[in-house]
Amino acid sequence: MAGRLMDGEPVHTVIDTADATAWTALDIGIRERAQPQPILLPSRARIDGRRIAWDRNEGLQVISRGHAPLSKNELILALCHLDGRIREAVIDRVADFPELLPLVVIRCADWAAPVRERARPLLADALPKVSGPDLVTLAALVLRVARRGHGAFARDLLDRTLRQGRRANVEALLASEDRATRRFAHRLAVQERLLSPLRLARAAAGDDDVVIQDVCAEAAIAAVRDGAYDEVLSPLLGSRQPRVRSAGVTALRRAGCPAQAQPFLADRSGLVRACARWVLRQHGTDPLPLYRALCADPSTRDLPPAAPLGLAECGTRTDAALLVLLLGHPSGAVRAGAVAGLRLLDRADAELLLPLLDDPSPSVAREAATALLPSADRLPEAWLTLRLTADRPVHTRKAAFRLLRAQGGVAQLRAAVQLLTDEDPRLKALAGPAIQLWAVPPTGVPRGDAEVAALLNRCTHLFSDYVLTRLRQELGITE
Repeated sequence: MAGRLMDGEPVHTVIDTADATAWTALDIGIRERAQPQPILLPSRARIDGRRIAWDRNEGLQVISRGHAPLSKNELILALCHLDGRIREAVIDRVADFPELLPLVVIRCADWAAPVRERARPLLADALPKVSGPDLVTLAALVLRVARRGHGAFARDLLDRTLRQGRRANVEALLASEDRATRRFAHRLAVQERLLSPLRLARAAAGDDDVVIQDVCAEAAIAAVRDGAYDEVLSPLLGSRQPRVRSAGVTALRRAGCPAQAQPFLADRSGLVRACARWVLRQHGTDPLPLYRALCADPSTRDLPPAAPLGLAECGTRTDAALLVLLLGHPSGAVRAGAVAGLRLLDRADAELLLPLLDDPSPSVAREAATALLPSADRLPEAWLTLRLTADRPVHTRKAAFRLLRAQGGVAQLRAAVQLLTDEDPRLKALAGPAIQLWAVPPTGVPRGDAEVAALLNRCTHLFSDYVLTRLRQELGITE
């Protein structure tokens, strides 16, 4: 970057001037370039009334008194130079180039106190005059610099400026693409009560940042007056974000609408399901009978997929009978939920779940493998190995390999070597690490075992010569 600026290239073509991270990278890049040798300015420059020149061998040279102004690129290079005396001397010149205000923000957190002291009044004078996209960029930069040891000044200045300035400035930051800026702006808007409950609820429902979701959802509910919860609850309960829906469901208790929590008993999010159960219990309704009624008929095609898991979360081991019936449900999502529920109730019977590795739904096979992992060492290796053949679906082969790998020992090595030459890249990618991490089982392997020797010979490219030699020595295998 420094070299391009020395060659006279405009700064807006060197970096994206609307990106806060680009300004900090520019500062670091110029300083690193200056460390091994002084920066070569393209022409002589005037600093504090003295003409200076840069010499590759001698460094900064004072020539004479003069009046030559600094160009923009010369000013950038000087503002970011390794020598604090140079940064201090040129900081006031930014008044000639307001577009370089981001570098003043950085200098406000400079490690050299004289530089900070000269930069801070400049920023305090300029910041209230900035608005629109320029303010959005500066705010993001201020919040990045605030993480530094001396960064609090700029952040506090930004906070005061926004509170005392026009509301439009806060609105601009609320829509920023920078997450930290949006968080800062939403917290400030909540504290200053700049947004209506409906606006807060919509912000919580629409933002993908969990901090903003929490801040705005809580503020929206707290700001409701005269029991007018309807306009706030609608966007909260309809949000795609689980944390926001959970806040809305929890607010149903305060709103006196516990019955509206019942549909959320089978929400896809465990957090939301737990909140729905809490609301119902607070109003004297036991959710367990409701779950049992939902899962009673295994032929119900519109059964919510999370209903079986919700039943397991608050049910007893006797409810496993209902979940077993749901293993034959036409919906793969419901079958997967039933398997997950059985695992939660500690009813993951191998005889019952092992055939589900052949289920046409990948989610069912995945859940079955997860449920069977604790008992993997008791599963039939030959049966699982048959599921590794190329004629089986990929999800079945992957589930079987998970269980064979969990068995460890020679079973793991056999399965991994078999998949090492598989045509499916996803399975092949699992095989290499499984071989490299393979360890001799505690029960041991017969020394000089011919099968193990043959398996290792098929994957020598995965080991260094040293590791392979040590492994063979441990197994008593001679080359």
